[in-house]
Amino acid sequence: MLKRKTLLSLTALVLFFSAAGSAVAADKTTKYRVYQDTKIIMETSDYKTAEQAARSYKDSHVEEIGTRNWLWHNYPRYKVYQYGYSPTSWEFATKEQAIREASKWSSASIRDLQAGGWIWNNYPRYRVYQGENTLSGWTFATLSDAVAEAKKWSNAYVLDLNTHQWLWDNTPEAVKQRTRADQPKLYHVYQGSYTNDNWRFALLEDAVKESLRWGSSTVVNSTSGSVVLSNIKPYKVYQYENEIGEFLGLDEAMSYAASYDHTRIIKTDAPMLNGKLQEIWSNYPYYQIFQNDNRIGDASTIGAALSFAQKYSNASIRLYGSGTAIWDNLRKLQYWGWNGTSTDSTVRAHVANTTGMDVVSPTYFSLKDSSGTLTDTSNKETVAYLKQQGFSVHPLVHNQFDAALTTSFLASKEARSKFITALVDKAALLGVDGLNIDFESLAKGDRANFTTFMQEVTTVAHAKKLIVSVDLPRGSVKWNAQTAFDHEKLAGIVDYIITMTYDHHWKGSTEPGSVAGLQWVEEGVKEFLSYGIPRDKLIMGIPFYVREWEVNSQGQLLSNRALLMKDLPALIKTKNATKTWDPKFQQYKVEYTQDGNKRVFWMEDEATVKARIDIAKKYDLGGVAAWRLGYEDVSLWSMMLQQK
Repeated sequence: MLKRKTLLSLTALVLFFSAAGSAVAADKTTKYRVYQDTKIIMETSDYKTAEQAARSYKDSHVEEIGTRNWLWHNYPRYKVYQYGYSPTSWEFATKEQAIREASKWSSASIRDLQAGGWIWNNYPRYRVYQGENTLSGWTFATLSDAVAEAKKWSNAYVLDLNTHQWLWDNTPEAVKQRTRADQPKLYHVYQGSYTNDNWRFALLEDAVKESLRWGSSTVVNSTSGSVVLSNIKPYKVYQYENEIGEFLGLDEAMSYAASYDHTRIIKTDAPMLNGKLQEIWSNYPYYQIFQNDNRIGDASTIGAALSFAQKYSNASIRLYGSGTAIWDNLRKLQYWGWNGTSTDSTVRAHVANTTGMDVVSPTYFSLKDSSGTLTDTSNKETVAYLKQQGFSVHPLVHNQFDAALTTSFLASKEARSKFITALVDKAALLGVDGLNIDFESLAKGDRANFTTFMQEVTTVAHAKKLIVSVDLPRGSVKWNAQTAFDHEKLAGIVDYIITMTYDHHWKGSTEPGSVAGLQWVEEGVKEFLSYGIPRDKLIMGIPFYVREWEVNSQGQLLSNRALLMKDLPALIKTKNATKTWDPKFQQYKVEYTQDGNKRVFWMEDEATVKARIDIAKKYDLGGVAAWRLGYEDVSLWSMMLQQK
């Protein structure tokens, strides 16, 4: 990329001065990111702005970009359930709010999401009957309330729903005795399909009491065939996926389940929810940690879940029950940016303009001579600053784009070893995350030696836990086999391959054209994939510049120059330029006349950058890399952030 320094215009030479004349600009580097669950809402350099924005969303949080630690969130502490049903509107910050809502519903419960089980419930413990009949409103939390209702009705009684014990009735004893003596034995007790003569009763109370002596029994009206009472245990306790107990009453089921971890209670006679039996109680930690789709842990607080999940790649934190992800470090489209310089103030100014960028690549190292001497312009303070802002730092390493020098260097094992040792040792000392190898203008005869060099540098770098990427020209499958770059072998060596999908038409071109026509770019991506390069290893280069061509009235090409993307709107306005759509390049062609000659370039703007990102998404690439930072307007990154 170093040769692109010729793209610099006066704009790139402007320093950022304060009112006092200092060359230090205000640091606008974003430090905080606002999420709603895992969706990025915005980034900002000001914490108060981030928190204010987050407060306008439900289930949101503010994250420190550099550490990914949460600084604020509004996730609920308490959740109301009716059986297993719980809409998001039943989630609350305080226990008092939850109780007010839960009190409106029958068979409701409240879970403290930082603990297992319930902290409140109004599940009924008692039921009133009149003969064989009962009503939905005849269930009560207390015995006194049940008795008070039962007293309003003749031939009424109260059962304990946890034990089915007959607790109270208002039938006189004399009436009971006459029923036993004079009425047919209508009520039969069954255990499964078994019954006997001793299990037949005229008085329902006697049948109920007898049934309680036998597990999973029922009381049946022999005339109607209807089940009057069932002692089949409806509460099943599971630990993970294994059933470990079943109970007649809820209280006994909860007491048993609470003695084990990762248990849940299913109520088999509750109404079905979405075609499934309802889980009504659980002590599973609410925050479940997954790696890809495999559960690897859980936690009772968000802080503990984050601490655990951050130790793993491709991890996510999901809410128990709903499966909603509230955090992840799953692979997203990566944004890389080259600086084209090692100057501390310029690098800082570059990254201050970005939002959502992942990898920054200052130009720190180069091959000085054929003996393998390393030229080093690195700055440890710059690296520390970049990492503090949350960026991965992958310095660019170039070969001065000197073919003869590089051929001599690559041919010497000793020179390669000297260079690689010095490079990797310094990279490790700096604390960078990786190295970006940008050896260009190589002779085709260097193919084998360059591949060997990349294997050697990658092996040594990996030993220091450094990531290695290599920049390759877009080229063409028609003749790439005749170049110094063995795409297939390199793909098996390095961590990332960056395809420089720009300079379609470059400084030395003999006819005007786009620096990166969209069809040409997409074909290049497909060609690189055709080498067998894994999609997540391929980073697609995108230009933040254009090339303007000067053509005389006879159509002869006179000159060309590079223009920065951020300068184009003002130029178009000043020159009263015209724009027409060019289907060949799928970009707008911009033309104006100056000094009697036509000037033409193909537009790069937010729309073309988005179109390039769309290509990367279409082919599920690892990311995109911009040449170069500082050429773009800060507003471009708002769109780019949304596309991640």
